[in-house]
Amino acid sequence: MNKVFPDAKSALADVLAEGMTVMSGGFGLCGTPQALIDAIHELGTRNLTVISNNAGIDGAGLGILLETRQIKKMVASYVGENKLFEKQYLSGELELEFNPQGTLAERIRAGGAGIPAFYTKTGVGTIIADGKDLREFDGETYVMERWLRADVAIIHAWKADKEGNLIFRKTARNFNPMMAAAAKTTVVQVEHLVEVGELDADGIHTPGIFVQRIVHVPDIAKPIEKTTVRAKAA
Repeated sequence: MNKVFPDAKSALADVLAEGMTVMSGGFGLCGTPQALIDAIHELGTRNLTVISNNAGIDGAGLGILLETRQIKKMVASYVGENKLFEKQYLSGELELEFNPQGTLAERIRAGGAGIPAFYTKTGVGTIIADGKDLREFDGETYVMERWLRADVAIIHAWKADKEGNLIFRKTARNFNPMMAAAAKTTVVQVEHLVEVGELDADGIHTPGIFVQRIVHVPDIAKPIEKTTVRAKAA
């Protein structure tokens, strides 16, 4: 089966649907599947529930889908750096399910591992635990959290072969591998695409069984969220 598609739009056109749940990799703008986000923007699919650490920034990352009101609900751990996100949430236009960052990561990992629920201390005694099952283990109280799964995951990888075996680069790995395993259909944009057999098997982070579609984007832009430079030497 050929998993390689000529562009992001064709890779997503027949898998997106109104009201579906989409996982989007990335942390800030690092490891964000911008070409696939742009394709969702062009396709105009609406009423989406998006699971992602955050929603990018104004005008980049998932921020462009907020501009067009394509996102109905965000499941996230951070809303900073995006004034439109804040505005839509405070006005009641955007639903938001807040998660501690580690809990969000584990909920996604659990979804990929087939674990429907787990217990954690994080959030006990706060509004995070309101309405959730609490249990005591070894004298400590824990709150039950449910897995997260999606209809489609859009992710970014540094290198892949044509079977969808993936290698991520440094911190751009972030949420991408666990999201690949937690969705019915995973679409990946990759910077470097090679033939099957060219990757070192011991270096593969995500095996191709979790990947259904591949888009080669060798010249993808990588905007910097906040530019920090050293003071000029005297």
